[in-house]
Amino acid sequence: MFPVFARAVCLSLSILPLTAYAGTISVPSPSELDRTDGSKALAWVKAQNAHTESVLASDPRYKPLYSKILTAEQSPARLAAPHQQGGEIWNFWQDKAHVRGIWRSASPASFNSGHPQWRERFDLDALARAEHANWVMEGLDCLAPQERLCLMSLSQAGEDAHVVREYDTQKNTFLPDGFVLPSGKQSVTWVDADTLLVARDWGAGSAGLTQSGYPYSVRLLHRGQTLSQAVEIYRGKRTDMDVSPESLRDDKGHQLFLVSRHKDFFHTELRLFDPSTRTLSVLSLPEKYDSLSYFDGRLILHLLQDWSVGGRTINADSIVALDPQSPAQPQLVLSPTSRQTIGDGMGDAMAVTRDGLAVVLYDNVQPVLKLYRRNEAGEWTAHTISLPRNMAAEIVSSDPTLSQAYLQMEGFIQPPQLWGLDTASQSVRPIYRQPDLFEASGLTVEQMSATSVDGTAVPYFIVHPKDWQRDGVRPTLMTAYGGFGLSYLPVYHPDLGITWFNRGGVYVMANIRGGGEFGPVWHEAARREGRQKAYDDFAAVARDLIARHITSPRHLGLRGRSNGGLLAGVEFTQHPDLWNAAIIGVPLLDMMNYEQMAAGASWAAEYGSISEPGPRAFWEKMSPLQALKPGISYPEPFIFTSTRDDRVGPVHARRFAARLESLHLPFLYYEDVEGGHAGTVNAAEVAHERALEAIYLSRKLMDAP
Repeated sequence: MFPVFARAVCLSLSILPLTAYAGTISVPSPSELDRTDGSKALAWVKAQNAHTESVLASDPRYKPLYSKILTAEQSPARLAAPHQQGGEIWNFWQDKAHVRGIWRSASPASFNSGHPQWRERFDLDALARAEHANWVMEGLDCLAPQERLCLMSLSQAGEDAHVVREYDTQKNTFLPDGFVLPSGKQSVTWVDADTLLVARDWGAGSAGLTQSGYPYSVRLLHRGQTLSQAVEIYRGKRTDMDVSPESLRDDKGHQLFLVSRHKDFFHTELRLFDPSTRTLSVLSLPEKYDSLSYFDGRLILHLLQDWSVGGRTINADSIVALDPQSPAQPQLVLSPTSRQTIGDGMGDAMAVTRDGLAVVLYDNVQPVLKLYRRNEAGEWTAHTISLPRNMAAEIVSSDPTLSQAYLQMEGFIQPPQLWGLDTASQSVRPIYRQPDLFEASGLTVEQMSATSVDGTAVPYFIVHPKDWQRDGVRPTLMTAYGGFGLSYLPVYHPDLGITWFNRGGVYVMANIRGGGEFGPVWHEAARREGRQKAYDDFAAVARDLIARHITSPRHLGLRGRSNGGLLAGVEFTQHPDLWNAAIIGVPLLDMMNYEQMAAGASWAAEYGSISEPGPRAFWEKMSPLQALKPGISYPEPFIFTSTRDDRVGPVHARRFAARLESLHLPFLYYEDVEGGHAGTVNAAEVAHERALEAIYLSRKLMDAP
């Protein structure tokens, strides 16, 4: 039920639906809608996009906001993230003149001056024009130590599937007789200048893809061979998530070749590969870990489970170092407390340099930098460097043969800044601070806490004007992720600053369970059937905002992407009375069928398989698509996805919109025809989609009293 004041304002014409229910647009049959590139489905998408744009882009505020976002996204003053390679600093850069992007390089001295002199190396726009292709850069992997030969990965329109081509950094061109791997979901690593380890779809009758849509056969491919001539060194199972090769190099130039058999999203069986004998040996390690590094002959990993070894138990979330030949004698490097964790779950929290190990630790979601060295006795000692509060930190570049590494920090209202990290002197110094891309002098960030239904304290960040009053009617936008052990941290989003902060909006990011903000235990609490805890946490933060007289359901909206889109879908259906706006992006919404859609089978360890009684019973009640019911007053959502998303896929969003249509409920739908799971691939597309969102939020949360 709505509170009395909310029911009263529902009579206002200004908050009537932005669009008539989409029954005005012919809906394909379910089977036709499920065909990603089917003509009828794409015609429906085109009509929905046109309708959404006619409603939102016609608003007089759209063009000014679009222009401001585009200017910020293409600003030449943006921070250039460094990548140490071949004795130079490389950077991939997109701007107005380079929409798809260029690789460029500068000397370390030039870069560290804060005013680098760039040399253009590779122009992706020129390649796309020459080949009439919509190329998106996916990465560059270069052969150490010279790092002249590189494997460049390119996707069509941002898909996970990509081609691999060999690129020469001295000639700045593709090698005419170089390695070329056709498009597919694949992983590749160098063995030597003439040999690769490749995991990909090897074709029908050989070894295709897992049920999750990823490779499970790793083969040795020599220069000049066809794919059919590659020799298999390991094959997993079709029921695995995937199998992939990896190589690590330490400070002394020693190299490890690894084959990771990912049984599911969290459990990995690791094997050492010896290229000289073409043999593999299993490493007896816990199966739940991440962030592999290599230093002084020691394999370093971040544990995601307790490890009973050598008569003792090492707690989950610890960092350990071990000899790969004798893994049963690990050394403990760091063990966080219950309110701490290592990094954000994305693998950018640990880095090896010539002198030791750098680690980003979060204490109650606040960053700390730890520098570790091994003393003469072989013990690890730490030096701690305090970092600014209410910011996110990540190690963006390092080299095991150098003492120099780079740390990037940013916050909601603090633009990205780059610090040089010298592990020889155990010191840091600022190199570059990106200028503000929106006005932030009148804003502040606080960290607050709500209490969930089971008594758990749930922290959240809130961005608001310094001179605000808690009058209960502040337009407020909430977001969270709450899945896969990934943390949501303060990040600088110019589009949010321009469209929301600078126009009086309050922004809230909740650190709900299911994420990694307090380590594996925080994640585990909301996995599988326990996922209701994440949804309870998010609703508890919403109610806390209302209880603090910051906002009200009339002025409260939510936004989520991917797993966060699932969160938004559940909150939309479970608590429709709490929100007046819901942005549901590249989402999972049909949880009764997610395992058969795109890469959905790979997430069964997170959500539980529908073939199991427990998860099936849970999702029968909670799946957003199935939870939509007639006779319920839902807020009008803005749903966006991408045709080229081959990870989650657009079918979830299409089915949800079609279900709303069948219930004669209003919604806005936008499907970018490219962009992969990111949803957008260049600044213009980002500006367009974000400006549409801004108008939607303005009308829903700001315009009416």
